[in-house]
Amino acid sequence: MKEDVKVCFYPYEKDVVVKRGENLLRAALEAGIHINASCGGEGHCGKCRVVIKSGEAECKECRKLTPQELASGYRQACRTTILSDLEVFIPPESQLDKKVLERRKASTSSGRHISSQLLEKLVSGAWYNPALRKHFLEIDPPTPQDNTSDLARLLRSLKRQCNIENVSVDFLLLKKLSPILREANWKVTVILVQTRVESQLGKYQLRGSRRPKLISVEPGDTTDKHYSVVLDIGTTSLWGQLLDLNRGETLAESSEYNPQISCGDDVITRIIYSQKSGGLKKLQDLVVSAINTIIDDLVKKSGVERKFISHLTAAGNTVMSHILLGLDPRYIRESPYTPVANFIPPVRAIRLGLEVEDFVYLYTFPSVASYVGGDIVSGVLGSGVYQRKDLTLYIDIGTNGEIVLGNADWLLTASCSAGPAFEGGGVKFGMRATEGAIEGFDIHPTTFEPMILTIGMVKPKGICGSGIINIVAELLEAGVISPNGKFNVELNMPRIRKGPDGFEYVLAWKEETQIEEDITITEADIDNVMRAKAAMFAGCHSLLEKANLAFPDLSQVVIAGAFGDYIDLEKAITIGLLPELPLDKFVFIGNGSLLGAKLISLSNELLDDGERIASKMTNVELSEDLSFMEKYIAALFLPHTDAELFPATIQRINGFKKASRAEAGRLS
Repeated sequence: MKEDVKVCFYPYEKDVVVKRGENLLRAALEAGIHINASCGGEGHCGKCRVVIKSGEAECKECRKLTPQELASGYRQACRTTILSDLEVFIPPESQLDKKVLERRKASTSSGRHISSQLLEKLVSGAWYNPALRKHFLEIDPPTPQDNTSDLARLLRSLKRQCNIENVSVDFLLLKKLSPILREANWKVTVILVQTRVESQLGKYQLRGSRRPKLISVEPGDTTDKHYSVVLDIGTTSLWGQLLDLNRGETLAESSEYNPQISCGDDVITRIIYSQKSGGLKKLQDLVVSAINTIIDDLVKKSGVERKFISHLTAAGNTVMSHILLGLDPRYIRESPYTPVANFIPPVRAIRLGLEVEDFVYLYTFPSVASYVGGDIVSGVLGSGVYQRKDLTLYIDIGTNGEIVLGNADWLLTASCSAGPAFEGGGVKFGMRATEGAIEGFDIHPTTFEPMILTIGMVKPKGICGSGIINIVAELLEAGVISPNGKFNVELNMPRIRKGPDGFEYVLAWKEETQIEEDITITEADIDNVMRAKAAMFAGCHSLLEKANLAFPDLSQVVIAGAFGDYIDLEKAITIGLLPELPLDKFVFIGNGSLLGAKLISLSNELLDDGERIASKMTNVELSEDLSFMEKYIAALFLPHTDAELFPATIQRINGFKKASRAEAGRLS
């Protein structure tokens, strides 16, 4: 029996050769094929469903599949061993659609969306002063009378022509300096970066403590070709922008799903995966490969030559930053929850496998704690929260929700594990926000029949995070579910039925879907949503209490992150995810992480501010806070057990139910 076998994946029509006995999910990873796998291959989530079209494969403990599905060729990829050449079809519910990353929401039903131009003006002191500068030099060639070394000659010209002195030099530059000077006929462009000067105590000084360092020399005058790439390293998706450092403009933007998704949906499963043999290296290779793909796309879109990219800046949560840099994240999830480092010095990008010139360094935003990372520091910087006197609550909603409370005088921060419900995890038909995901939902007040809207306006195949919020809010307002999340079975309608996971509501019958089965929302799903929203709300409530403040004291609530772009404020308040405040107090900033990374690329002063922000933040460990647990339990209700926190919302819900009953009576 042959040892090598070929696996073909459809509808992508991509194949890979692996050893017989290889795991099917691992083979997909090798082929660069994404298959939804929330649990990192442990077999618990059941989302890596595939169909074996031909060939032999053994599926052990495929507990999430019914006997009928197994008979039809369905398998869980993570539990399947390859025995021969295979043809594998990946059904719609297991696919990830990259097109959806590119979509933008023009407006939200309420709240304010701020343009990137206005956001940049929110940060005072953001004058143009990039860390990297280019200078064109015309150097006197050596003669018998003046045979000073090439480096001394260059530094002398730099002082005379640009009034720059006290320059340090990157050693790698010396290896290529002499031939470049001669080939360019002594007319070159030098690249300088402002680096820190260390004090006698070895502590970094801040503003005014930078020294120029010579990192590269280019033949001819290339001062008009000066570019930087900024990156947001998200758990779910990666974003990149190419900046023109001369003009402060964004030339191109690109995105990719983080391919580490195949190793686990959240940071905890990825930490666990990193502890497997070769796991950390695999995770690092995946994210580095995706970043290289983004850089390829940026170069293609902009027409910029890759060799003129001089700098990289990245912002990510603590775990994602550790994995990108190849640092072991294991102790982040073990009490007392310590990262390797919060402030990580710039690293030469090629040492990580990034496909840029050898002189390019990668700067990563400093983190605050194990679960409050550089992406939050970057967002606080980009939004200007740290500069204003107005009391602000900054929220990044996701699997690991991060919260910052404060103003120019003080900043409190915390992380609360909301779980994956807002990204489609922990929900029977939950999925990421890709084509076919239900995002819009309305219910008739008397017949309780649904109206659904999917991303891409196609047949549904699941429910995305914003859709889950909308569905739960509508069901609550219509009286289909009670504030404890249970279905009103007295309504006696066919869409409310008893399912394998308890009572459920049918959103779409199987003939109306892409997946040929009924799409439902169950009481177990609603319970997961309630737990997720309770964690976020309790985290905000706890931080305010720590500062002896209450929600009405807030001047504004800043909502960051991709999920925030698509959230319906009124629905989020209805279920108790967000506090009941006037809608004009809410501000959506989009990708705050990417914005902050952009700003520090354009301003050395803001780079200093980013480090000050991280040092200034006081982290509160909610996991060990009894008050947080009390608030969490109190929030396990729709919208909340304390009616005084949501008076207008509860009044609106009761009024809606009363009007619905009156209309039903009139029609009968």
